[in-house]
Amino acid sequence: ALVAAAKKQEIVRAVVSRGGRPDLAGQYLDKVRAPTLFIVGGNDRPVIGMNQEAFDKLKMKDKKIEIVPGATHLFEEPGKLQDVARLACGWFERYLH
Repeated sequence: ALVAAAKKQEIVRAVVSRGGRPDLAGQYLDKVRAPTLFIVGGNDRPVIGMNQEAFDKLKMKDKKIEIVPGATHLFEEPGKLQDVARLACGWFERYLH
């Protein structure tokens, strides 16, 4: 999604990454202009670090990392996927109105 957001800035208006590896978008991160939300499980330490590194390379002002407390990589714990859905919906509602 981040590579698409960098390459198709006129089309992609918001991005949400859930427990992903945004660091893999590497060279494209500084070209992303769409508001971007990274959602990461609080118990997913390696992925938190990867998301923070990618976050720091984003140049737009509308960016955020949300850490879901008590969640692991797949957000399999009770209620955690609902937390992700709520965060993602809120982000899209804010930027895709």
